[in-house]
Amino acid sequence: MRGLGPVRLAMMGGMMMAMLGFFIFLLTKLGQPNMALLFADLDRTDSNTIAAEVGRLGYPVEIRDQGTAVWVPADKALELRLQMADRGLPVGGKVGFEIFDETDSLGTTDFLQNVNLRRALEGELGRTIQSMDIVHRARVHLVMPRRQLFSREEQQPSASVVLAMRSNKRLDHEQVSAVQNLVASAVPNLKPGRITIIDDKGKLLSPGFEDDSSPNTVAAKNEERRRGFEARMARTIEELIEKTVGFGNVRAEVNADMDFDRVSTTEEIYNPDGQVVRSTQTVERAARNQESEGDPVTVGTNLPDAAPGGGDAARAQSDETSTEETVNFEISKKTVSHVRTDGEIKRVTVAVLVNGIQGKDEEGNQTYTPRPTEQMELLATLVRSTIGFDADRGDSVEVVNMEFASPVRFEEPLELFFGLGKNDLLRLAEILVLSILGILVILLVVRPLVSRAFESIPSAHEAAGRLLADTSSQASGLLGGPSAPAPAEMEEEQFEELIDIDRVEGRVKASSVKKVGEIVEKHPEEALSIIRAWMYQEA
Repeated sequence: MRGLGPVRLAMMGGMMMAMLGFFIFLLTKLGQPNMALLFADLDRTDSNTIAAEVGRLGYPVEIRDQGTAVWVPADKALELRLQMADRGLPVGGKVGFEIFDETDSLGTTDFLQNVNLRRALEGELGRTIQSMDIVHRARVHLVMPRRQLFSREEQQPSASVVLAMRSNKRLDHEQVSAVQNLVASAVPNLKPGRITIIDDKGKLLSPGFEDDSSPNTVAAKNEERRRGFEARMARTIEELIEKTVGFGNVRAEVNADMDFDRVSTTEEIYNPDGQVVRSTQTVERAARNQESEGDPVTVGTNLPDAAPGGGDAARAQSDETSTEETVNFEISKKTVSHVRTDGEIKRVTVAVLVNGIQGKDEEGNQTYTPRPTEQMELLATLVRSTIGFDADRGDSVEVVNMEFASPVRFEEPLELFFGLGKNDLLRLAEILVLSILGILVILLVVRPLVSRAFESIPSAHEAAGRLLADTSSQASGLLGGPSAPAPAEMEEEQFEELIDIDRVEGRVKASSVKKVGEIVEKHPEEALSIIRAWMYQEA
């Protein structure tokens, strides 16, 4: 080993350490179980809780995706998922009524009990709303003011809800109203109008402190009605045309212009032909007038004590008769009241896209053939009849025949091979690659280094033997002159005492080195001259 030198020994030590680390990594990698996803999209609190629970059960666990996913051995994934569900995990990072199981009610103040009750209600409502398929995450905030002592006014509770949707979906008006009523039913004295709902993008879904008669609520309902009418008409058109062109070969879009103004109309209709005598009144009058002609006025008639004139005066007599009849007729009248609240359709436009005829030729290539004009006209007629087409109000229907884009086909997953799935095949491929890499490292790196090391040791042994022989001969020449015996003339036992080359077996014995040291101590000047000679020879 001394013949290798410190540099080569250090290099070999470094290579051995690197190889040891590589094989430890290889064994660790091969010994790891195949991991599978246990839960994803978790709250970090749930991730830590689940990881600790799985570790307590004695199974390896990994947390990935920035603390939102937990991976466990594939053969234990289903079992662990059931065990976590039995323990109520994951909880969505929310605290429910289990908070009262962890607190000591005996030493808890009334204020802390009320705070825990509010937290429990918020957590349970968040879990319930989050159970909807369209909702990814929900957070509820409740404000439940307590009535002060001797206070005449009672403050109403309120709530706010923040929703995170899945895959950029959104709630319609009915679903938002359902969330409002759900929260209102769970909190005493809470009205649905005092619940504000927003989404994770900051969009206001339902403003609070508004009743159903507020302008914003009415406008939202009207918009929802219009969209519902458009979706219903489009679905009806697609279902009708798909009977002819095939499923998935038609797309319809409907745009309706509707008037949601509340209109109340009252009409009174009179029919002059339907007269009926209601009452008759007859009044008869008769009068008789009689007039007499008197004496003429003279001076004598104006004297005192004058006697009136004698004789009968002429008399005039007249009779008068009148009859008045009043007849009251009743004319038939009809009163009609119209109240329109559902909205009036002012105009409808429809666009229908129909795919052509697709097939394959003799060589198996995909072919496309446009549909006949007569068929497209018949389809347009069906669409007009479906929507109640009215040209006077400006309705429009367009039916176009175009080729649909082919759907993107993703690569099919690896087929099962001897009962092995895709993950199993990938695991086997990983093990095979690492094994081949380890074999190559052994053959190309470790084996040459070991061979060179063992080849250099015999050369070091031979050099040491020549060194001892030269040293002995030179020392004998210096001490005894030319007549001194050569090392070959020494007795066999004395020569084996100096160095035993046959039994070296990879290294110079300590006894041989000790003998050389003794020779140098006995003959320091000769040893110095030999070393100088070596230095001159190397130079």
